[in-house]
Amino acid sequence: MPRGRQCCAINEVRPQLDELLFSSVEGVSVESVDAAGAVAQVEARSTARRAACPGCGRWSGRIHGSYLRFPHDLPTAGKRVVVSLRVRRFVCAESSCPRQTFAEQVPGLTRRFGRRTERLPSTLVSVGLALAGRAGARMTDAFGAPVSRNTLLRLIASLPDPPTATPRVVGVDEYAQRKGRIYGTVLVDVETRRPVDLLPDREADTLAAWLAERPDIEIVCRDRAPFFAEGATRGAPQALQVADRWHLWHNLGEAAEKCVYRHRGCLRPTPAPRDEPQGNSEPAASSPWPTGHRFAERTRAKHATIHALLTAGHSKRSVARQLGMGLNTILRFSRAATSEELFTGQWQSRSTKLDAYKPYLDQRWQEGCTNAWKLWEEIKEQGYPHGYGNVRNYVSRALRRKPQPIGPRPPSARAVTRWILTHPDALTENDRLHLKAVLANCPELTALAEHVRSFAHMLTHLQGDQLPAWVEAATATTELPSLRRFAQHLERDLDAVVAGLSQPWSSGVVEGHVNRIKMLKRQMFDRAGFELLRKRVLLA
Repeated sequence: MPRGRQCCAINEVRPQLDELLFSSVEGVSVESVDAAGAVAQVEARSTARRAACPGCGRWSGRIHGSYLRFPHDLPTAGKRVVVSLRVRRFVCAESSCPRQTFAEQVPGLTRRFGRRTERLPSTLVSVGLALAGRAGARMTDAFGAPVSRNTLLRLIASLPDPPTATPRVVGVDEYAQRKGRIYGTVLVDVETRRPVDLLPDREADTLAAWLAERPDIEIVCRDRAPFFAEGATRGAPQALQVADRWHLWHNLGEAAEKCVYRHRGCLRPTPAPRDEPQGNSEPAASSPWPTGHRFAERTRAKHATIHALLTAGHSKRSVARQLGMGLNTILRFSRAATSEELFTGQWQSRSTKLDAYKPYLDQRWQEGCTNAWKLWEEIKEQGYPHGYGNVRNYVSRALRRKPQPIGPRPPSARAVTRWILTHPDALTENDRLHLKAVLANCPELTALAEHVRSFAHMLTHLQGDQLPAWVEAATATTELPSLRRFAQHLERDLDAVVAGLSQPWSSGVVEGHVNRIKMLKRQMFDRAGFELLRKRVLLA
């Protein structure tokens, strides 16, 4: 196309280019667009007639000169875009101003010493907040605006904190910056479900100072950690503290599982009575080596072969030559009438002082006591003079390897705990029958199920006024020490627990933000400092 026609075509489509490329920017006119190479070059100029001096603020329309700036803009159609922008330098009209000349800035497009347009950094900030450094740098390279990971992190760090109003209901919980070593505190507005702030530690003093600066807080949702309780009491004495219901139910479940495990002997079905042996029956001779043992079978085969050859008339020396064995071995085998006589020495089970207590150990094992230390303590009270090692060896080598009678496998303590903690209407018919059989066999677990269901009724119907009576009843139980300790711990924070079982507020939204913090930390390979993590949590 001739140059004259090309200029006419550009003049015709210039309004459309201005609207397409710089629709949100005023005072910019597109001169030409060159998209032939890998980088699209956009030539533009400023059309403002005057500009304000950044030093004194006085407007001036006297032009001193012009120059070109080349800021990078948002990519278009997969191509990098560089704007060749001609801006002007104005002469300041104020004689007392220390600036004699100044360069104009296009609002929404350029800033002093900026190498990118205002639109591009905002997009890069969004990528950095979503993906952090390395992953964000790979994403910017994919859509045509490549920057380094450090550039993304610098853009995030330069952002100001978002303006937030003082929440009326605040949720407090801890998060791990480095699990087991460094912990921080996250604070969430429970009503708007947005994070308010992150604290670098979980100390009571830090939380108290943060709450003291916001006297309009009315409700504090927290777990029963002592440092949060102390910080909320000191920093916001006017606020109502609400213990989280999920943590209460979780702690009750842990106490219930310990109680079930303590009475795990009740989970084993009662063995059926054995038939009495016949009076004329003789006990079967037991061999120290069981049938099928490779050494025992080999010895029995050798014994049968040697005696067969001797019965056929062969001499002992002839048998030794035929079998490739020593004469003394043939003599020893020939003297034994049965192969069982050859199992001598270390093969024979020697009598020990534990033999008198083995029937009691077998009985206790059948009753469900599998703790060797407890079995040793019981027979020690009966007069067993030796140490724990012999009992441990007998339990591990004899009882644990002893074939058990075939029957239904008893339920685990965790399964029974799950049945007790589940609403009766939500249990399957099979689980309901199993739970009924377990409770019928153990009155302690029946009492545990009653306590758990009454607590669940309080929790689901928000009847916190019944908690003191429940705590008194649970503390009086002697057969359920774990439940008693749980009730005693509730008494230490009774007001917050009663409020948690009465108020509709909870810390569920805070737990969701704690999981989100874990995801952000994994994105940054757990190498993010507190400031960067705080920016991403509050601004994303």
